[in-house]
Amino acid sequence: MFTIHLNNLKFFAYHGVHEEEAVLGTDFEVSVAVNFNAPEKILELHDTVNYATIYEIIKMHFAQPQKLLETLAQNITQEIHKIDNRITSINITIDKLNAPISNFIGKVGVTYFKSYI
Repeated sequence: MFTIHLNNLKFFAYHGVHEEEAVLGTDFEVSVAVNFNAPEKILELHDTVNYATIYEIIKMHFAQPQKLLETLAQNITQEIHKIDNRITSINITIDKLNAPISNFIGKVGVTYFKSYI
């Protein structure tokens, strides 16, 4: 079993339940780990899961505003799983770097894990 990692991807997007989030947008950080079964020897791209394809899926979903990060994480996970039936699990973390909370310093986010075994 192998794991493909994409860590600390940065996006500016318009996700959130508050009206100002849909207008002003904010910064997000995404990390995803995709576990998959692979042949004993990986020699060609088709022997693995293409991380560039995973990145394009995440990028596409960040261009489509969602009210909840949970929904966004589930949608991204579902779409990633469709690209390869060897995928056994996906773990995604989405952090909102500038949460609309008065006097808040830090970040908020969600982590979603989905197993296909």
